[in-house]
Amino acid sequence: MTNSPWSHQRSASVADDVDFEIKGQELQFLEIELDPGESAVAEAGSFVWKDASVQMTTVFGDGSGDTGGGFMGKLLGAGKRLVTGESLFTTVFTHTGSGKARVAFASPTPGAILPINLGQLGGSLICQKDSFLAAARGVSIGIHFQKRVMTGLFGGEGFIMQRLDGDGWVFVQMGGTLVERELRAGEELHVDTGCLAAYTPGVDFDLVTAGGVRSVLFGGEGLFFARLRGPGKVWIQSLPFSRLAGRMLAAAGGQGGNRGEGSILGELGDLIGGNR
Repeated sequence: MTNSPWSHQRSASVADDVDFEIKGQELQFLEIELDPGESAVAEAGSFVWKDASVQMTTVFGDGSGDTGGGFMGKLLGAGKRLVTGESLFTTVFTHTGSGKARVAFASPTPGAILPINLGQLGGSLICQKDSFLAAARGVSIGIHFQKRVMTGLFGGEGFIMQRLDGDGWVFVQMGGTLVERELRAGEELHVDTGCLAAYTPGVDFDLVTAGGVRSVLFGGEGLFFARLRGPGKVWIQSLPFSRLAGRMLAAAGGQGGNRGEGSILGELGDLIGGNR
């Protein structure tokens, strides 16, 4: 596989370590290279193409293997996926031939595909719902509950986010361009709630008010910002799909996506801004 800014080649000392390359700029797709017996797990509907020696199997849950609880364990895993907005099923692609074989997946929305090695992040990543695209077999997809009521109500992603656990590669889909920030202990970063894509569990996620009354009413940025306090890593997306969908709906004459999309003025803001 050719080198690119988002590519990885196996280390001979690491087992079950998939090779991959992410191709494209704004509309990317992921190409995973498998050795015999290796598998990749992908979200249903993300498949693009594969070599003939790669066999496709649909499984109940996240495909991470038996959780020890038999059918009930698998049912619980599938239920967690359903809560986070994913399908009850995932698809496992296994290379059953010899030599190398490839399989490719694509995000259903415009944006970027982010490769994350969970083993290098302490084994866990918290991210927005619907962000999981694919992973090496063994990564589990769970749920993360926001402990603070206000954060759950106004934090952009609600009370429930996705939690990805394991020690292998996982690929998540984000909107627009991605920025990675590493926060030192106690360092704070304020982010639009919809633009927060992912963060490591050590980061404290809370809310701060967007400003005074004038800013809240006319600023168009909503009531709150996400306040992220280190230590840990944070990934920010420049174009959440909800924002893009709102602009498209507004252009088509719908009821959403006004230029001050976070303003509490609603339709009055549309009239003042010339969007109606």
